[in-house]
Amino acid sequence: METELKKKRWLQAGFILGVVLILLGTLDPLEGSLLILAGSILLAVVSHLFRDPQRKWYKIAAMLIFFGVLVLWILSALGGFGGESDLGYGWAVLILPYPVGGLMLLGLFYLRLFVQKNKA
Repeated sequence: METELKKKRWLQAGFILGVVLILLGTLDPLEGSLLILAGSILLAVVSHLFRDPQRKWYKIAAMLIFFGVLVLWILSALGGFGGESDLGYGWAVLILPYPVGGLMLLGLFYLRLFVQKNKA
């Protein structure tokens, strides 16, 4: 029984750490993207271990953020897009999964804080 309580506390601490990483990462969307990515992956793992009802959405958000951050760093390494770069502004469309995943996480945070609390 005590091990279940310890496991639950570790999972809660992991969830809080994931949220803190995401909040710290938002201070600088490019360099902080690695913190946001780490936080979203941590949230996906913790929600899976918690058997959270929205665990599928946390996983989708983490995958979107992973793809968007990967493209963001690749385009940044290639010199960016638009302006004097060889890449046009159209390449920026490939970064869209990053903010979409972030917005999904905001929606999931809202559900956890307000909707699920009212059901309990």
